[in-house]
Amino acid sequence: MSKTILIVDDEPDLCEILSYNLHNAGYETIVAHSGVEALKKDFDQIDLVLLDVMMPVMSGVEVARRIRIREDARAVPIIFLTALDSEHDILDGFDAGADDYVSKPFSVKELEARIKAVLSRSGKGHPVAVVTHDQMIVNYEDKSVVISGTSVELSRLEFDILWLLMTHRGHVFSREELMREAWPSGVVVSARTVDVNITRIRKKIEPYSRCLCTRHGYGYYFTNDNENEKTD
Repeated sequence: MSKTILIVDDEPDLCEILSYNLHNAGYETIVAHSGVEALKKDFDQIDLVLLDVMMPVMSGVEVARRIRIREDARAVPIIFLTALDSEHDILDGFDAGADDYVSKPFSVKELEARIKAVLSRSGKGHPVAVVTHDQMIVNYEDKSVVISGTSVELSRLEFDILWLLMTHRGHVFSREELMREAWPSGVVVSARTVDVNITRIRKKIEPYSRCLCTRHGYGYYFTNDNENEKTD
């Protein structure tokens, strides 16, 4: 069954080109020329969103944030189409819930490769759907984290880091390994960026922050022991 891609861009010509090429690649497409129009779509019928960042009225970053709080859309992968390529801009996109980004101008073949990669690592068909620790439940299918019955809002990047560590408990991941595994290919970030995301996750998963541990000189890991491990 063909995957359906929502194209969100205020440039009609680019939407037409993308729609034509994606149809030729075997995808179904839906087009929206603004963030407001995009948010009116039925996301139960959408498998991936191509989202322009620089749009009038509502930016792509704001659209992504709104998508991520909707029950019918929070698990839908998002690829940003952007002319912005600084580390700050890229991190803003990932914090808003993006799965990947493609810098303008881009080749259609590069975009198709990114779409294929993102869809292949999406939650559908993942061998492990849910991991738990005490009263914390992490669900890969809908990208949700629930602690003692209360939903915890993590960015997509924060979720991917937590999922990686929880599904490899006790394994120490270096910062370089986390960059390779959690960040999309081609994205260059600093080791400090990894540390910042770990700190954010710890704050959000209280009272289990001490389970996300530091092995000084090596990296980070998740442990079932919530009392005796260091996190500084």
